[in-house]
Amino acid sequence: MASPIPVLEVGGTHVTGALVDPDGWRVTQTTRYGLDADATADAILERIWRAGNALRAPAGTTWGVAMPDPFDYRTGVALFEGVGKFAALRGVDVGDALERRLRGTFRFLNDADAFLLGEWAAGAAVGVARCAGITLGTGVGSAWLVDGLVVDPGSPPGGRIHRMDVAGRPLEDVVSRRAIRRAYCEVGGNPDFDVREIAEAARQGDARARRVLDAAMTALGRVVGRCVNAFRADVLVVGGSMSASWDLLGPAFRVGALGSALPRVVLAAEPEAAPLVGAALLASRSPA
Repeated sequence: MASPIPVLEVGGTHVTGALVDPDGWRVTQTTRYGLDADATADAILERIWRAGNALRAPAGTTWGVAMPDPFDYRTGVALFEGVGKFAALRGVDVGDALERRLRGTFRFLNDADAFLLGEWAAGAAVGVARCAGITLGTGVGSAWLVDGLVVDPGSPPGGRIHRMDVAGRPLEDVVSRRAIRRAYCEVGGNPDFDVREIAEAARQGDARARRVLDAAMTALGRVVGRCVNAFRADVLVVGGSMSASWDLLGPAFRVGALGSALPRVVLAAEPEAAPLVGAALLASRSPA
């Protein structure tokens, strides 16, 4: 019987530690701590350590760690700059810090890659040969798999959809939490509303909210549709906090993607567990 695999998932507001059973890829234990992305490097590392230490993993264990961009996933060095989070970690060897504190070996991967790997192993894309994934939350994440291996499709650059432009503007200036909130405020909407409240306002008949969301999702569909079509994906998996409103957002996304021959589009089956499972899957594999 294989031993549980310890993993960490680091987000902009939280860090989650978990044990994942490789027999069926089930999450068997989790611990979650709030994270201040504007804190000092020591404070951020201390919170990550706490989440990992609670798992009581044996010394020498190989861990999987899902981290957001920008990050050097091969060396474990943080490259955060100008992204509104973790600025204090720039240049810090996170891998070395965790190895010293938790006495293990750490393998890092992008959080969107972890999400799609998890859905491929035990979610909405089980066994699919070619699958793409997008995560819609603070920003837009993307991932691309061929037979369960992360690949660079060429377009978008490095596989990262947020690097694409739409109508001459960076995609995340049009489609992101901050972009949607700003656009709603500019048309006279409540400046305190987050995306969830804007979506609810649209459901209740707020035409301004509906126009803002439709414009953002149409732009996203235009960009994602081209990339997914070029990749020849068999399925597109959608996750992230905004996916909870996909019944509202999906139609405009499909309008934007018209002409791109979208594959089957499915919502994540395990949106919370998928990044943890994906990190565990990476940790279980022999290094490339």
